[in-house]
Amino acid sequence: MQTEKQAAQLPTRGRDSGAVRHMHQMELAHRWRVSHRTLQQWRWLGQGPRYVKVGGRVVYRLEDVEAFEAQQVRG
Repeated sequence: MQTEKQAAQLPTRGRDSGAVRHMHQMELAHRWRVSHRTLQQWRWLGQGPRYVKVGGRVVYRLEDVEAFEAQQVRG
C-alpha cells in the first residue's frame, strides 16, 4: 500500500501530456515557510493558489502553485 507522499509523487497525465506534480498542504507550507493553518485559512477565504480536494484531502498542483507565485511578483 502506498503512503500519501508516494501517491502525491506519482505522475498523472495533464492536458499538455506532461507529468502533473501534486503537493500536500504540508509540503507547500514548508516551501513557503508558512503554517499549514495559513493555507487552510486562505482556502476558507478563497485566497491563495487553486487546490484540488480528493476524498477529503487537499492537494495543490505544482503548476497552480507556480502560477500563484508568478502573480505575487511585485516591482
